[in-house]
This record gives sequence, structure tokens and C-alpha cells, in this order.
Amino acid sequence: MKTLHTMLIGMLLVISTGAMAGTNDTAKPNAAPDRSVKMSREEVTRIIANSRRIVSPNGVEELLKVPINGTDQWLSIRGRDRRNPILLVLHGGPASPSMPADYVYQSPWEDYFTVVQWDQRGSGKTYNANTEAQMAPGMTIEGMTDDAAKVAQYLREHYGKQKIFLLGHSWGTVLGARLAQQHPDWFYAYIGVGQVVNVRRNEEVGYNFALRSAKASGNAQAIRELQAIAPYPGATALTLQRLGVRSKWEMYYGGLTYGRQNYDFVSDAEQLSPDYSEKDLDAIGKGSAFSIGHLMQPLLSVDFDNATHFDCPVILFVGAHDETTSHELAEQWFDKLQAPSKHLVIFADSAHMVMDEQPGRFLTHLVNDALPLAQKAGDTAPAEVERDR
Repeated sequence: MKTLHTMLIGMLLVISTGAMAGTNDTAKPNAAPDRSVKMSREEVTRIIANSRRIVSPNGVEELLKVPINGTDQWLSIRGRDRRNPILLVLHGGPASPSMPADYVYQSPWEDYFTVVQWDQRGSGKTYNANTEAQMAPGMTIEGMTDDAAKVAQYLREHYGKQKIFLLGHSWGTVLGARLAQQHPDWFYAYIGVGQVVNVRRNEEVGYNFALRSAKASGNAQAIRELQAIAPYPGATALTLQRLGVRSKWEMYYGGLTYGRQNYDFVSDAEQLSPDYSEKDLDAIGKGSAFSIGHLMQPLLSVDFDNATHFDCPVILFVGAHDETTSHELAEQWFDKLQAPSKHLVIFADSAHMVMDEQPGRFLTHLVNDALPLAQKAGDTAPAEVERDR
């Protein structure tokens, strides 16, 4: 899938190799043939959409608006067999939708689950579908947890499922952990990816990682900028500027994506989304600014240190190098969890973006660790027929 994305990007960026200025148009006898191709965004997204089109008779491929708590909120619902269990994904951010780049890794999931990507209040397509005045009353952790509950109820009722899977990533784990604790009977399991535990402690751990890395590499600029916001987070106001410095250098040293200094391989993929118009893409930044304005201060108070009791199974997927949401805090929290069953997977070559960084292993653990919980209830499509000769 990464190879396809790289190829398509190349098609968009390639420059035709015609005759240089000052030369005639006569082809040189030994010149290599010009195989460069220029394609519009519309053409590229059509190719991607066609390649992942679901044609199986029991499949589902829907992109629709659903009325949720006074707003219209967008869902992408995709799977090759409706008899499979539903996997509801709560994206990160706030307001960092996973829908526009899900085509990079999600297609194999759709063999085993009906996957639902939801653009939350204030995010992406949902931001575009409403005015800020319509969205503002519910822009709280409590309000957005209730939005998530309404989405889960819609899916359970519309598809006739007693239980579904709930997967939260990063900020989505704040909503997911709360929802799983409030309605454990709705879920086969809560799956936390890049689990948020204690935001203020998380900021301290991430800052210390960045400063330690900067000193080890002799990066004078990073040291200077990080020391300028010390003590961090400290007792002073945790402004966007201070958060930005911490995030900038934590990302630079691979705390967001292991071995990479930035996030461009994901953001580049968003530009080719078959589910997002250019207006929707523009809404990502607008929605993020709007959402952070409402949610930053409440988010800084999030603390699950003592919220360790679950009445549904819990699965944590942790990147071994995650400093965006500290892998250390997540592992410590897992040890304290009380649940009917719990399972921890540490991905050796990932930081925060596990599904993008190790998509094959991520799928393997979804299938081996989560899916059997639905299979026990008979909520899966029949397995393949196999024969040995």
C-alpha cells in the first residue's frame, strides 16, 4: 500500500522531460522514451477509490451523514461482509480525522471487520457540515463522549449488532476509555492505541525525552528552545506556544513516528483521499483550531491514573518509541487495569502512529487478539474453506 501511495505521489509531481530550451524538437536516437505521466487529483482519487471498491455481495461501502446531538456527523462504513463485527474507530487530535488517510492501511481490516471511521464534532467533513455555533455547545469531553455513544448506538441498531469493537487512538482514547467504562455491555473489547493516561505527566515525560535527545545530539537550537519553556509543564499556563515547542522537538526526535522527523508521509496521503474533497481537506486545519480552542484546557485535566476498572476486555497497542502519548505511562497503567481480560502489545518499530508504521503487524494483532472475542459469540462471517492435498 505504501508503494502505491509513493507511485501516485510521483505521478502528481513528475515534470515532463521534453527538449530543453535552446534545442530543437528532434528526438535523439539513443534517448530513453519519455514515460512521465501527469495526473490530476481527481484522476488519482478515482483510481484509489476504484481499487478499494467493495463488490462482495454481503459487503457495505457507505459514506453518510448521521444526525448526532443537533449536528450532522460523517461516517465512513466499509466491510466485505456484514456478518463480521463492527469496529468503530475514534480518531485522535482533537480534530485529526483518520478517514482521509485510512485507505493506506485499512483495506485488509475490511476482510475481518466492518470498519467505521467517524469524523468527530469539529473535525474534517463534520466541521464542514455544520456551523461553529451548532457545534460549540457539545465541544466538551462529556459532550463528545455522548456523541460517541450516539454513534455506537446507531451502529448497533442499524446493523443489528448487540456488541461492537471500540478502538480509540490518541485523543480518541480519552473518549473511548470513558465510553467503555460507561457502557461495557456494548463492546466486545476496548482497544486503546497510543493510550492517554495522565496528560500533565505525559507532557513532562515527552519534554524530558526531547531535551535528553537534544543534548545527546548536541542540537543547540533545540536545547535553547526547550530550556526556554522550563520548567515544563510547570505551574504556569500551558499555552499553545509552549505545547508547540515540546511537540516540535519530540516529533523531530521520532516520538510521533519512529525514525522520522515529521508527519508528512501521513499528511501527504491525506491529499489523495477519495473520501475527502479539497474543501474537506481545508477543514482539517480550521477544525483543529476551533476544537483546540474548546478542548485544550479540559484535556490538560485528563487523568486516568485511578480509572483502572473496566467491565469489558481491554487491549492496548503501544508503540515502543511513543513519546507523544508516553508508552511508559501506558504500560504502567496497563499493569493496574482490572478487566475481564486484558492484553498488551508493544510494537517494536513504532512510535505513536502504529497503524501507519507497522500496518501488517497491527492487522495481525487485530485478527489474533480482538476478533476471537466476537467469534465466540458467532458474530463473524464463515471462515475460508481450506483443503490439504
